[in-house]
Amino acid sequence: MNSPDPHAATLALWQADEAAARARLAPTGVARPEQVAGLTGLEVFAAMMDGRLPPSPIGQTLDFCLVQAEHGLAVFQGRPGWAHYNPLGSVHGGWFATLLDSAVGCAVHTTLPAGKGYTTLELKLNIVRALSDRVPLVRAEGRVVHGGKQVATAEGRLVGHDGKLYAHATTTCLIFDARG
Repeated sequence: MNSPDPHAATLALWQADEAAARARLAPTGVARPEQVAGLTGLEVFAAMMDGRLPPSPIGQTLDFCLVQAEHGLAVFQGRPGWAHYNPLGSVHGGWFATLLDSAVGCAVHTTLPAGKGYTTLELKLNIVRALSDRVPLVRAEGRVVHGGKQVATAEGRLVGHDGKLYAHATTTCLIFDARG
């Protein structure tokens, strides 16, 4: 007889968080410049999370979504699936990297004032455990370490609902004036 999953409550909470987040989302797309003009990074994410701005298409393509954004923090949740497999029979490292790049980059974005943009200069990724579609959900949590006027850094962790670490990453982002 199988014993009950001691992490079932966490999984149920994560599933509820995702369902609530997805229910509020607008159809995927890219926000037009006039839609984000005058908004801080955190305001952009608030508008995305309440359906006033579209989430980017990459989340639909790779089956992940934003579930939390605060100043200096971005949390994405993903569902590893068969479509993400590499020839070795596990989730491709690019899926890990995309999920973590989204978390750490968006954590930086939440700290930006209106009129500023950013781009990833460097992403360092350490995959510490294979991932398969037997893992129902993972979360990528990105936190800003340093937010400067020209350069920002952040770190992130990709974990399962049972607390297992699958990967961790750091990023360096260039901050610049956004084009109008």
